[in-house]
Amino acid sequence: MRKIDKIIVHCSATPEGKDFTVEDIDSWHRQRGFAKIGYHYVIYRDGTVHRGRLDTEIGAHATGYNAHSIGVCYIGGCAKDGKTAKDTRTQAQRDALVRLLMKLVLKYPNAEIIGHRDVSKKACPSFDAKKEYRMI
Repeated sequence: MRKIDKIIVHCSATPEGKDFTVEDIDSWHRQRGFAKIGYHYVIYRDGTVHRGRLDTEIGAHATGYNAHSIGVCYIGGCAKDGKTAKDTRTQAQRDALVRLLMKLVLKYPNAEIIGHRDVSKKACPSFDAKKEYRMI
């Protein structure tokens, strides 16, 4: 079993109000040369949680951290222009993120929840995940 010490929250960097799927992200990631979708979990705008990679598989979502992290992505993260970072999480996504992160912390009790922006020069996930989820 992989030693997981980080749960990294991402956004799909897609415009607010638009739906995208695991299949869409898988296609985008394959176009960038990945074997398949880089995230372990994707949360749709309706709050449903969908599987990307298995937890046992090394992700492709945060350079330098993939071997020892789980990647969680919510659909959205950009304003309607598709460029400006914006926290676009629906209430359903907020609730689903908390439930999923609580389950993951139970499974990986030594893991710290952080945002992609905490390990990269990006705005992703367009909010301060480290601060918001510090009590989980």
